[in-house]
Amino acid sequence: MQDGTERASPNASSSAPILLVISGPSGVGKDAVVAGLRKAFPSAYFATTVTTRPPRPGERDGVDYRFLRDEQYDRLVAEDGFLERASVYTHRYGVPRQEVDAALRKGQDAIVRVDVQGAATIKRLIPDAVLVVLAPESDEVLQKRLRDRATDAGADLRVRLETAAREMAQEGAFDYVVVNAEGRQADAISRIVSIVEAEKHRRIRRPTQI
Repeated sequence: MQDGTERASPNASSSAPILLVISGPSGVGKDAVVAGLRKAFPSAYFATTVTTRPPRPGERDGVDYRFLRDEQYDRLVAEDGFLERASVYTHRYGVPRQEVDAALRKGQDAIVRVDVQGAATIKRLIPDAVLVVLAPESDEVLQKRLRDRATDAGADLRVRLETAAREMAQEGAFDYVVVNAEGRQADAISRIVSIVEAEKHRRIRRPTQI
């Protein structure tokens, strides 16, 4: 497993498009890191996950997530419209297939944010995908982050803590592990940028097919 610190040549971005999958346990800071990657890769396609859960304060429909009713989600399932989908904490999530496929066919890098289970599904379907799992600097820090989140309380918090422990135990299935340390988010983003550059540099890629 690599640590993402290697550097690629400046012209690495001219290679074939890459499908980058960002994952990690709840509370590790996936949303904030992906927001930083939007600035680092302004021409990339960022898949917007759909979910049946209600929006949290500050979340914007179509930007943070696409919030669907159960019947809308079921329609996409029936149409085989998901690249991957899963049930997480009683709600359903999924990555729409068509938009990701269209971006890659156009030669556009695609970046997808999913949970650990979803990342494994994508890797089975698309072995050429690059999987990055975000990790906290320690279990204690992750537990504190989850406890500090106002949306997690009681039994729900216990479930999230147990799930996070199981998910981090699967980090060996990922291509890269990037530590998203408290107060050092920029370092995590920089490492992921290096990973993308290095992958583009070292691989002779054919267009990714979904």
